[in-house]
This record gives sequence, structure tokens and C-alpha cells, in this order.
Amino acid sequence: MMNVVPEQWSERADAAETAVMSRHVRRLWALPGTALGVVGWPAARRERLFGTWHYWWQAHLIDLAVDAAERDATPRRRRRVVRLTRAHRIRNLSGWTNNYFDDMAWLGLSLERAQRHVYVDHRSALTTLVGELSGAWAPEQGGGIPWRRRDDFFNAPANAPAALLLARAGKVWRAQQMADWIDETLVDPETGLVLDGIRNGVHERAVYSYCQGATLGLETELAVQLGDARHRERVHRLVEAVDDNLTERSVVAGGGGGDGGLFNGILTRYLAMVATTLPVHDNDDVRARNTAARIVLASAEAAWENRLQVEELPLFGEDWTRQARLPGFGAAIAQFSHGSVRGSAVAERDLSVQLGGWMLMEAAHAVAAERASTPADS
Repeated sequence: MMNVVPEQWSERADAAETAVMSRHVRRLWALPGTALGVVGWPAARRERLFGTWHYWWQAHLIDLAVDAAERDATPRRRRRVVRLTRAHRIRNLSGWTNNYFDDMAWLGLSLERAQRHVYVDHRSALTTLVGELSGAWAPEQGGGIPWRRRDDFFNAPANAPAALLLARAGKVWRAQQMADWIDETLVDPETGLVLDGIRNGVHERAVYSYCQGATLGLETELAVQLGDARHRERVHRLVEAVDDNLTERSVVAGGGGGDGGLFNGILTRYLAMVATTLPVHDNDDVRARNTAARIVLASAEAAWENRLQVEELPLFGEDWTRQARLPGFGAAIAQFSHGSVRGSAVAERDLSVQLGGWMLMEAAHAVAAERASTPADS
């Protein structure tokens, strides 16, 4: 039986929010009016001083702060969004942009949602980020947009969130081109899952859960905006592929630390979007929404049951199907290498893992709230 009591999921999301804020979020370099996430707990000195900070992790921290403010709006939560975005711009040193198009897409999505839901003005930042992503379109080179500047790797982690941002920014025609490119180029015909990317005509066949999530978000957004059946049909296929290949007893399985700590949370964020916003025209739409809801709620229940309680606050595991582990000092910590962050020896110390757990709790609340408000015979 799925837990569709929104009040309980709101309490759990509150607890996840409090855990991240108390363990990880500090002023940036003691500057007033700033807040940034320390990337490990317990933290090494370099992490406490924000010598390492991981741009795209912080983008998801902003996105989660928006989730909390949308779920239960308070002045404190709105101020937190402002402080997090201000600190992000300061710590990035070069303004809003960097060399990775996937990073910029995730930040753009969080700023767009902050503007839409929390009424924080990010028009200048969004103009910059949308311009970067739109201008990176390179069909003559086989794309898509590349993963990073001056690169020949065209991948789903850049294209799917970038296209979702462009759709929300009014460039729906380009977003649809990018969605079509993903569907034609990166979908594995055997599993129906989205592969990582392509370089010089050769596929990188790794399968990452967040590629599925971001693509589901993109196709759902286009289904809402355009009413084109092909986008709904792609959602149907991909939800089924996720259910068949990436879950155990409806729980998203596997996990990891470093960048991977965010992957499953991103998948559940956009499964929740499917469950709550995919337009319903036929039974296949209903089935996709119900399957997405089932995965989100089952995963959230498992993650909650397998958490640790540390000083009365949750610590989520890297793998929601297994008991969380308590991190400590002395073990290897997350390190940036070759464009990505490798996880800590005990992945639960990584901010990314705890953001993924919080993201799952917010997703479960969104699904439960929508289910509770829908008449049983609708």
C-alpha cells in the first residue's frame, strides 16, 4: 500500500531539509547575506573553507530550497534562496557561467524555478545561461550540445536539462529539436533507456539514472506545452524502461557518492513530474503516471526506513535499498577528477547523497499531495 499522506511526507521533507541545513550550509567566507553547502560531513578543512564546492551540487541545493519554499512558503525560506544564489555567483568567481554545459543547465533550472515560484528576479542570469546553452547547439558536429566547451562528447546529462530549461524559457522549438536528437541518437533500442552520450559516432553505453530523469522531465514539459502525442509516448516508454531495468520491487536501486549521489534523486524529481503533470488523454497516460508515482513513493519509503537518525535528524544512504552508514574522519573524501567528482569512501558523508535523499522526500510529498487531492473516480 502506497503512503499517500502528504502531511507525513511534508514532515519527512522538513527533517531532510533541517539535516542538510544544520550539517552542511554555512556562510561563504563569513560574508553576510550568503549561504553555501559544505560538500562533506564531517568536513575536511578545505571543504569548510569552500576550497572545494562543486558548482552543480550547489545548483541542486538551490532547487531544493525552492522545493521547500513552494511546499510551505515562509520568509525565511525565501531569504535562503536569495542567499544561496548570491553565494553561488560569488564563489564561482566568473559570474554565473563555467565550462560545463550540464552544470549551467542545472543552475539555470534552479534559478528559473526560484523566479517562478519564489519571485526572486533572475532575469539577467537566465538570459546569460539560456544564451550559452542555445548557442552551443552543434548539429553539424553530431549534436546536440557538447558536455563542455571545446569538446566532441554530446551527452544526455547536458542536452536533457538544457532543453528543459530552454522549453521553460520560451525556446520551445530548440527544446523539441534537442528532445528529438536524444530520442533518435541516445535511446537504446534493446532496453529503451537513455545512454550516456556519443563521441565521433561511437556511443558511450553507460546508463545513469539521472539521464532518464532529465529526459522524462523534458518530454513531460513538451507534452504539456505542445500537446504533441510523440512526447507523451516517449514518456510512456521511458517510465516502463525505468521500472523494468532500474528498480527492485519498485524501489530505485543502486547508488553511489560524489556526483552519483544526485543521480537517483534527480530521477525521482522528474518521475514525480510525470506523476503529477503528464497530460491524460488515454489509459497509457494513466499507467505512466501511476507507475511513476509507485516508484517515487516506494523509493521514499525504503530510503526513510533505511536512514540513520543522527542527533534526531535523518542521514540517508547512498543506496536506498540498504541501511545507511555513518561517516567519520579518516576515510578518503570526495575528489574532483577529469570533469566529475568521485565519491567519499563512505558515500553518506557527501552532500550530494543527502541532497538526493531530500530530493526524494520532496518528490514523495509532491506525489502524495497530488494523489490526495484527486477524486478516487477521476
